[in-house]
Amino acid sequence: MSVFLVTFSIFLLVIAGMAVGYIFQRKSISGSCGGLGPLGIEKVCNCPEPCDARKKREARAARAEEWKKNQIL
Repeated sequence: MSVFLVTFSIFLLVIAGMAVGYIFQRKSISGSCGGLGPLGIEKVCNCPEPCDARKKREARAARAEEWKKNQIL
């Protein structure tokens, strides 16, 4: 049981250290390889056209961005 507690404590310390580093650096978490861009893959799926849910999401984001621009002016 003591091995479990020591291992659990170490994991908690590592996770807490990562959280503190993330909070202070204000950087997004990213992979070391740079994503799919270096492989020549532009998007995650091979769909020729995005699905309806994604189109709605993108339209909503565009409206929000336009609204922000209008609020600044």
